[in-house]
Amino acid sequence: MLRCGRLSGPQFEVPAVSSEAASEIRPYEPQSIEDAARRYWSDTRAFEVDEQSAKPKYYCLSMLPYPSGALHMGHVRNYTISDVISRYKRMTGHNVLQPMGWDAFGLPAENAAIKNRTAPAKWTYANIAHMKAQLQQMGYAIDWSREFATCQPDYYVHEQRMFVRLMKQGLAYRKNSVVNWDPVDQTVLANEQVIDGRGWRTGALVEKREIPQWFLKITGYAQELLDGLDTLEGWPEAVKTMQRNWIGRSEGLEIRFDVVDEDGAAVGPVEVYTTRPDTLMGVTFLSVAAEHPLATHAAAGNPALAGFIAELRQGGVSEAELETQEKRGMYTGLRAVHPVTGEEVPVYVANFVLMGYGTGAVMAVPGHDQRDWEFAKRYGLPIRAVIVSAAVRDALEEIERHIEKHDDAMAAALGTGGAIDVYDTGAAVQVVQDFVRAIEEEGAWTERGWLVNSGEFDGMDFDQALDALASRFEAAGIGRRRVNFRLRDWGVSRQRYWGCPIPVILCAACGDVPVPEDQLPVLLPEDVEFSGVASPIKSDPEWRKATCPACGGPAERETDTFDTFMESSWYMHRYTSPGAADMVDARANYWMPIDQYIGGIEHAILHLLYFRFYHRLMRDQGLVDSDEPVRNLLTQGMVIADTYFRANADGSKDWINPADVEVVRDDKGRVTGATLKSDGQPVEIGGTEKMSKSKNNGVDPREMVGKYGADTVRLFSMFAAPPEQSLEWNEAGVEGMARFLRRFWREVVTHASQPDHPVADVAALDGRQKALRRQLHETIQKVGDDYGRRHSFNTAIAALMELLNAVAKFDDMGEQGRAVRHEVLEAMVLMLNPVTPHVSHALWQVLGHGEALVEDVPFPAVDPAALVRDSVRLAVQVNGKLRGTIELPASATKEDAERQALAEPHVAQHLEGLSVRKVIVVPGKIVNIVAN
Repeated sequence: MLRCGRLSGPQFEVPAVSSEAASEIRPYEPQSIEDAARRYWSDTRAFEVDEQSAKPKYYCLSMLPYPSGALHMGHVRNYTISDVISRYKRMTGHNVLQPMGWDAFGLPAENAAIKNRTAPAKWTYANIAHMKAQLQQMGYAIDWSREFATCQPDYYVHEQRMFVRLMKQGLAYRKNSVVNWDPVDQTVLANEQVIDGRGWRTGALVEKREIPQWFLKITGYAQELLDGLDTLEGWPEAVKTMQRNWIGRSEGLEIRFDVVDEDGAAVGPVEVYTTRPDTLMGVTFLSVAAEHPLATHAAAGNPALAGFIAELRQGGVSEAELETQEKRGMYTGLRAVHPVTGEEVPVYVANFVLMGYGTGAVMAVPGHDQRDWEFAKRYGLPIRAVIVSAAVRDALEEIERHIEKHDDAMAAALGTGGAIDVYDTGAAVQVVQDFVRAIEEEGAWTERGWLVNSGEFDGMDFDQALDALASRFEAAGIGRRRVNFRLRDWGVSRQRYWGCPIPVILCAACGDVPVPEDQLPVLLPEDVEFSGVASPIKSDPEWRKATCPACGGPAERETDTFDTFMESSWYMHRYTSPGAADMVDARANYWMPIDQYIGGIEHAILHLLYFRFYHRLMRDQGLVDSDEPVRNLLTQGMVIADTYFRANADGSKDWINPADVEVVRDDKGRVTGATLKSDGQPVEIGGTEKMSKSKNNGVDPREMVGKYGADTVRLFSMFAAPPEQSLEWNEAGVEGMARFLRRFWREVVTHASQPDHPVADVAALDGRQKALRRQLHETIQKVGDDYGRRHSFNTAIAALMELLNAVAKFDDMGEQGRAVRHEVLEAMVLMLNPVTPHVSHALWQVLGHGEALVEDVPFPAVDPAALVRDSVRLAVQVNGKLRGTIELPASATKEDAERQALAEPHVAQHLEGLSVRKVIVVPGKIVNIVAN
């Protein structure tokens, strides 16, 4: 009996048997294999790294999970992608860091605590323990020595210290702000959390509220964040485009309008910002936000307007919502004086103007802005065309020339008594009339063009008008050029309990005073009674009580807590410096920036923008040297699955998990229906959607691992789709991956049972042996490129499957044949290791290598000599249709290829009775014969 290595725990003993007795080979048993491999990794602390290595560093990171209680298949896919890259990079000679932590604060923990009558901290820590065990069961090569949860004081103390420093520099501040307020969850919502005017979690109608909020001055970095996108060559263009649009740089004019009441008395000036100053002469009214001071002034003596303003406080404050809602407004009784013409135009409160964007006032040009057009049509306001297209401009010039000629002809006629020569301009007039009618009846014309009906500015294009108006207003002191950004300062305060306390003392005498650094952290009490939405720290007078650090008088602590995006904006830095006295230490500059970051594209304009900003804050504090936190970004697709339901009488649906459904198929395998396994009665098929609790279509990774093993689940999640595309869950596909691993196991173990494994004499290989070895090295070349550069894991696995098929058909049991087979199987174990590390760990030992860590074995190298072909196979087409193939020596000429192609029997048969007109030879690929 040949002993082929030992795992930590059970030994893998392979009997020396003949191929006829191969059925006696030990079967693939994933549970025992995977348990043994994980014990070995744990006992040897295999994936802990430091900064002392001479190897080049590689920092690979997936977005940290929220400890919701259980991993889902989206987690599995995300972290398997990261693990494949990490293990491959270690095998190619890198010092690889792949850490893990927990995004542990947040509203879901509070809601779960209310539901389960427990404290959020207890619920969170229990979930962390459970999910950590699940991650470890998947065999991820994680450095667990760097693990932390963001709810731990030794983590968030650094966040508080940073905030204190930013306050002193004016980069953190508090002001009143109009926000989305969820009346059920009793907290502020980001714009992205308001869906159709309702809170994304509660479904409650969102209110607009003006409350004190804490902000970080991200707008001070807007241009730098925008410019930095051009340096991110390893980021998807879609993400960079989304961030560019979110930052939203624009150039325009800020213009002052004087405002008067109905009696003509001055009320005061109002400033508007516009990116289309060329449309200024088309202004027919002004719109202001409900919170604008002009609206407040007008509402003081107007109960109807005050009621309308109160009504507008319902609903969200996102631009997306305002774009789609019906345009509504009310006249304020105020009028704005046009800064060029002196014309007075009405001022309206409008529901599509936000106080948080621009100045909260908009010059309305309904002829050239669609929102203004819709508003003007509803309230019967004038619509003027002051910008025209090139075609309309040309038509107007033709009409003008005609008028001049007409006037000359009339003058001559009056002097001589002759007839007047009238030129036909009907076509030109029609062009102008159609243009004006379209604006009045169909919608605004929003393109740039040439100014008309604009007095001294007529005939100018956009740039000329901008320069002329800017010069005029700057000289008069009523306007200026301005660069504006759509990006608003980052509101970081939330009104809930389970978050990092904001380290500020509120003093009636001194105002907002940062907590001294030597008094940090401000601890969040974890052992609290939590039965409703009210924050325990807001309702606890003892916790709120404080002494002002500035004057020593009585004061109160700030009871708002940080938005959880604060914790996730710098967690990747903390991994680099475990135990550091500050946020990070010198180790951060060894690991940062991250070489590969993996996560969902849904984070493109929140997390992925905020952490770029926060990295710059840390840079400017001298904590890191780099400008950007991530070199390469991979945004993986969703995991989707079939949905099934039964409709209730009230129209609601009971969603049924796919595991509880039996799919009915016809004799051709097409799905014709589905039944519930428990009662055999039909259920409705709801289509394929993202795995979610709401649709009950999630697949429990624990069930799949228990049934097939972690390696099979990992293999399927990498094979079923390219990483950036959605993966459709299909258990039949999982079973297929299990069959592949069983075949691979059997092939390696059967081979290892042979008495010896000679080294091939490459120069003496015959044709079949060379062909298999060539396929091996072509596969090494492809798999290495797919893992390392393309991240095309599905095609890498497909190539390995083809190679296994070739090995299975290779029945050469001679010494040279066994040697080539050994080289192939060893290389396959190494190539599969990033995806299926447990079975690779076991099979590496079966092949006689002891308890070596496979990740420390170099990834197979391509032998260029093996790629050289002695012969090439060419397809032969006749008039574009494949009619045969030919085999030629690699050194064959085009004439040789042409001659052999014409002689090929099947080709000759299809040429009978035809005359060959042309033969086109594409070396190494195809011969195309054109005949008639």
